[in-house]
Amino acid sequence: MNLLILGRGKTGSLVAEVARERRHRVQVAGSADNRGGAALTADKLAEVAVVIDFTAPSCVLSHIEACLRAGKNMVVGTTGWYGEIERVRRMVEDRGTGFLYSPNFSIGVNLFLEVARVAGAALQHDYSGQIFERHHASKKDAPSGTAIAIQRIIQEAGGNGEEVEITSFREGEVAGMHEIVLESAVDRIYLCHDAKSRRGFAEGAVRAAEWLVGKKGFFDFRDVWREV
Repeated sequence: MNLLILGRGKTGSLVAEVARERRHRVQVAGSADNRGGAALTADKLAEVAVVIDFTAPSCVLSHIEACLRAGKNMVVGTTGWYGEIERVRRMVEDRGTGFLYSPNFSIGVNLFLEVARVAGAALQHDYSGQIFERHHASKKDAPSGTAIAIQRIIQEAGGNGEEVEITSFREGEVAGMHEIVLESAVDRIYLCHDAKSRRGFAEGAVRAAEWLVGKKGFFDFRDVWREV
């Protein structure tokens, strides 16, 4: 199928590489190619099946709006826009398109989120919780979208209103590490996911695009990853 990848950064470039390996026809548009939405007009998107966005919080909403106006399905791995999630959901439903987002398309991370949901019950048994996340120095948002998802899951599982603090580190070329620490008076539980590279994110995003073809609706990868 024809894919348009928005973003020429490290993750976007790897998504394009993985998509080509999976025999898709790939176009890539960086910020210079898409100035003023030049790459997202109805004419430019006419032959595109799915748009995949790995850009920046400052521009992702305008990309979403342009793709929805053109009636195009979209996979979004960019984070930092979730305050607008209900507005985007309504736009997707109004336009009758398919939209799939996630703070993290790694299968391993999505397994880790399920472990976090179970472990979060510790907050009901006199444990306190902390989350630590480390990413490369050029990552623009902190805390990461994945860390925020972990925080939400643990707090929901705890059910006692206790806030779980997130501590963020930005250093070197760290692909992404997330650690949960649950502590009581008598012991300490450590849970950790450490990405060796960005490839897991890229493969998950391409599989998500393949899954989304022909579908309508607003989807969270956390709910569909087993199907991809």
